Amino acid sequence: MNNPALELRAVARRYRTEAGVLTVLEHANLSLHPGEITALVAPSGTGKSTLLHLAGLLERPDSGEVFISGAAAGTLNDDTRTAIRRSTIGFVYQFHHLLPEFSALENIALPQMAAGISQTTANARARDLMARFGLTGRENHRPGKLSGGEQQRVAIARALANRPRILLADEPTGNLDISTAERVFAELLEQVREQGVAALIATHNPALAARMDRTVTLSGGCVVEG
Repeated sequence: MNNPALELRAVARRYRTEAGVLTVLEHANLSLHPGEITALVAPSGTGKSTLLHLAGLLERPDSGEVFISGAAAGTLNDDTRTAIRRSTIGFVYQFHHLLPEFSALENIALPQMAAGISQTTANARARDLMARFGLTGRENHRPGKLSGGEQQRVAIARALANRPRILLADEPTGNLDISTAERVFAELLEQVREQGVAALIATHNPALAARMDRTVTLSGGCVVEG
């Protein structure tokens, strides 16, 4: 098997609260390989979002290390971590976080342009992704004019726009009806496999989890095979 695109080694994350120190993750280990799709299935409050934030370099571990393509990244400076996120990691949040003042197409094109892609090429990539996710004809609509499901599909397309090596998703089809969720998830899987992306997808849907390559969960602050 190829070397991991993402690896967490003995990662811990603790938060200070009025009641004392709350340990969310303790000695957590996880490896994601290119082309591998891993489901993260765990009850609410067990640290799924924290794990995704650490994997995506949005938070720093209190101990342990995060490796991106074999290079330690947990203790890099903020500018370098931002550059890695922009070039290497795609995010799909549970709440899509689209830019309300820009059209759907612009929301997908802008991350590409920030990475140095020309506007013409970025727009072409955005249109292709929108077509794949059933959004043809919605290119010029701002998020406020899109349904919740359409907004989430734009968010998924945006996460894939720069062809990331790692995809992190928090309930990516949670806002979609059953038939739309099925179509979107099938296309998401196809895109991930086609591009050789290492994907970690948090979901409460056992049917979706069963279609991924493996399942992990969280127990006692550790990552364990589901």
